[in-house]
Amino acid sequence: MSQLIRASHTILDQLSDAIQQLSEAEFVKPSQTLSGSSIGQHFRHTMEFFICLEQGYGKSVINYDKRAHDKLIETNREMALLVIDRVRGFINVTNDKPLLLEVGYDLSNEDSVTVQTNYFRELTYNIEHAVHHMAIMKIGIREVAEHVRVSSDFGVAASTLRYREETMAVVR
Repeated sequence: MSQLIRASHTILDQLSDAIQQLSEAEFVKPSQTLSGSSIGQHFRHTMEFFICLEQGYGKSVINYDKRAHDKLIETNREMALLVIDRVRGFINVTNDKPLLLEVGYDLSNEDSVTVQTNYFRELTYNIEHAVHHMAIMKIGIREVAEHVRVSSDFGVAASTLRYREETMAVVR
């Protein structure tokens, strides 16, 4: 599953690079385009899914609904970078195993449904989730920190990148 690990590292590297270019003020600045949320809030949301996976791995039960919503991660760039390192370390040493995923979609109570899954499936989900939020972050970065340069594949799915490459090869 080195592909999943490499994809995770690419995402974490891109996030780290973007955060290092942002000032503390830009990291927390509300973006009108993002309905008042900040780059830091989207970053925290993204990373807390990885943290839930890490915490759930030990118990063999994951519940993304029970995220901490840690304000420090979304308001402190140094803490954000430490979280990236933490997640990178977890991904590097973790093997596949069966897991249970608890999810709750009933708004009238806190009952949840339990679904069988596994670590690699959840890591795949986290990669896709991160790419989605990185696309949103890129929009916010363009608004609040025009000087920040992110790679052209920041927030773009691997399948889209392959499609673009195939399309360009045909055009050439």
